Amino acid sequence: MAMVGLFWITEDSVYVGSPPAVDGRCVRLDAEGVQAIDEDGARAWRWTELRSATVEAVPVRGTVGRGMGAALGRAIEALLTAGVGLGSEPPEMILCLATPDGTEEVPVHCAAAGGYGSEEISLSQSLLARLVAGMADLGAVESWGRSNGGLGTPEPPVREALLRGWTEP
Repeated sequence: MAMVGLFWITEDSVYVGSPPAVDGRCVRLDAEGVQAIDEDGARAWRWTELRSATVEAVPVRGTVGRGMGAALGRAIEALLTAGVGLGSEPPEMILCLATPDGTEEVPVHCAAAGGYGSEEISLSQSLLARLVAGMADLGAVESWGRSNGGLGTPEPPVREALLRGWTEP
């Protein structure tokens, strides 16, 4: 499993935020659209019926790693990303889906307890917008997951490069 931007990518799935919780709650993306499983049950939206998809209340990475050695900063970020020792629920974000009938708000857990970098947030939002517009192919993300999802979360510059590649025409 690997975190790339606002997405959690496994060898067989792409999720917004974190992977499925113990109770099964998650938001999964596939070629057809968005599927949400939460306390209200399972719901689905096709890409073609969505007007927009954005993630709100995204925690922005603070100063983790600044003022300390680079290796120590990366170690702390890795622990925060994995949620080790935090003892509480991860921060919650909201996936806002604009449909012809109004806006659906779906809660998702943040996969990066220390927050996300602003560039990763921007690129992730761009990828969602391009998926809704039919201008991006989730197949490229899924393919990367099949090949690399088991290797763990890449470093920030690699994550940003991946997101750029998935958002470019």
